[in-house]
Amino acid sequence: MNTKQGLPAGRQRRRYSPEFKATVVEECRRPGMSLASVALANGLNANLLRRWVVEHEALAVAQAQPRPTSPREKFIALPMVGGPPSPPAADIRIEVRRGTATVTVSWPAQAAVECAAWLREWLR
Repeated sequence: MNTKQGLPAGRQRRRYSPEFKATVVEECRRPGMSLASVALANGLNANLLRRWVVEHEALAVAQAQPRPTSPREKFIALPMVGGPPSPPAADIRIEVRRGTATVTVSWPAQAAVECAAWLREWLR
């Protein structure tokens, strides 16, 4: 036995062209044709022909599915209208304690500059 290929000495593994394989697989797909009869008519082992049919079907399914896209291809940049949304403005709240007295001042956030000036002046 030829241990390199697992075949008896003097025998070689047969190779079949992709065109031949496609032709034989298409014969199997005809109505009323059995896989065994197509294999016998073409001098093939039925198990080998069954494997070709399965491979052909898997290839057809793979070609029918859309190819995966890269993340960059999936991203669609859209123009921003009016800039990013701003969070709702909260009031500035300052609480000052001196002894037992507590003073709380609420100031509109839109007037933060004026609030800072008032607080600087008050802390002098």
